[in-house]
Amino acid sequence: MTDMMDDLSSSGSFPFSLKTAYAYHKTLRSIFAIEEMAAWNTNLRSKTAIRTSDTRFFSDPSIATASLGLGPGDLINDLQTFGFIFENLCIRDLRIYCGANDGRVFHYRDKTNLECDAVLYLADGRYGLVEIKLGGKEGIEHGAKTLQKLVSKIDVEKMGKPSFLMVLVGVGTYAYRREDDVLVVPISTLGP
Repeated sequence: MTDMMDDLSSSGSFPFSLKTAYAYHKTLRSIFAIEEMAAWNTNLRSKTAIRTSDTRFFSDPSIATASLGLGPGDLINDLQTFGFIFENLCIRDLRIYCGANDGRVFHYRDKTNLECDAVLYLADGRYGLVEIKLGGKEGIEHGAKTLQKLVSKIDVEKMGKPSFLMVLVGVGTYAYRREDDVLVVPISTLGP
């Protein structure tokens, strides 16, 4: 919550008080409209500080589109907003599938702004790293490079190597493994 408030205050646009923001946050959590995703704390080779604040997602991303009055055409014409909605949808699905396998989903962000959208962590210690992109060659390439950069910072002697690196995309008829071992997986191929 503090990160969100810092973002709002730094933009110079602060439409309501901190007290009101906390009240909204509490209410939205109590009615299960939003869920929190904890930060992944791992063993890194570098001493880069890891940001440990939770991130928030809508339990159902249609809440965001409905509250903003957005339809399919609006999202196609605003790919940045569509990307946020798509990421929320993917996180929701990953949390469902991971939870069914006795796992949890975390996020990662450090002080250098290196981010990983989802870290899937199973109770037995295995984990996978996921970057979420709408698709396109550039998006997939950027996601793969981000994942490889994060892996280079992980102390694999203590943590072990990730079981997989995945770029989760919006469109495609099949999943495939790139030459660098990064999986490219359309969201439609996940699930039962």
